[in-house]
Amino acid sequence: MSKSVPDHHPLRRLFADLTERAFHQKLHWSDLHVVGYLSNLLADFVHADHLCRIRNRQGKPLDEVAGMLLEADLLLNARSFDREREVHRHIGDFALFMVGIFPEYLKRIKIHQWIHHPDFLIDYVKVGKHSYRNVSEFNYGEFKHDAPLFRKLSDNFELCVIGLGYVKEALNSLSHAEYHQVKRILLN
Repeated sequence: MSKSVPDHHPLRRLFADLTERAFHQKLHWSDLHVVGYLSNLLADFVHADHLCRIRNRQGKPLDEVAGMLLEADLLLNARSFDREREVHRHIGDFALFMVGIFPEYLKRIKIHQWIHHPDFLIDYVKVGKHSYRNVSEFNYGEFKHDAPLFRKLSDNFELCVIGLGYVKEALNSLSHAEYHQVKRILLN
């Protein structure tokens, strides 16, 4: 897995600014924990391999929610409660990211009738909400502090999708010069 975007990288600041603007100004929701989590999620998923960080028992990266759900099931593949939580967190993150930032991918699965695609019948919103809810139920020990955040993400999943949609619009509307500046930053 490649390294995460460094804390002081300009791309991280860009995502933080766009996320804050979307949630504060457009949605009138000023939850710093949610906004911070989502801007960090965007920075984390800049690396495509982070989207597929969950691996099955054979070590194959999973890029489909159906496979991730099997990996999260304690009775099937999850080897511990910590693993169950980790996979459900990733499912929530993956689903939120795909619905908010790349809904056209999900439409392509449905419209082109990719019946052979494992996620053809999966509702990413329902699965994302459910996975974040599962994570929020780990409200003890080292996870106690984060439990309320994941409950908010579950309860407000659709609002988070809308907020990420606004972030996507802002990214798409960057002027040509701004785009090249961000590109230069990324390549250095």
